[in-house]
Amino acid sequence: MNHAFVIETDQLTRRYGDIAAVDHLDLRVRRGEVYGFLGPNGVGKTTTLRMLLGLIKPTSGAAVVLGEAPGTAESLAKTGAMIETPAFYPHLSGRNNLWMLAKYAG
Repeated sequence: MNHAFVIETDQLTRRYGDIAAVDHLDLRVRRGEVYGFLGPNGVGKTTTLRMLLGLIKPTSGAAVVLGEAPGTAESLAKTGAMIETPAFYPHLSGRNNLWMLAKYAG
């Protein structure tokens, strides 16, 4: 894969049994570009983001994030994300949840 891209996927696929949540996704995002995932519920937006963060493994295919494999310490050190609703305190924003977590961590 070409590391000129901040995100690059090659045939990225995630299946749950017979259901393809993400099916052979080829995606390339260059540095400085803004990219958004739009679509109805159940089309694979969150699944794709989880694979790009290394939270779940693809069934097949590959991804590179900022020149690193998803989920590695090197990749995670360069990435920040909050998927869906904040899990710690639902009444706080994502930023305030991170602030609280930082306070707890010292």
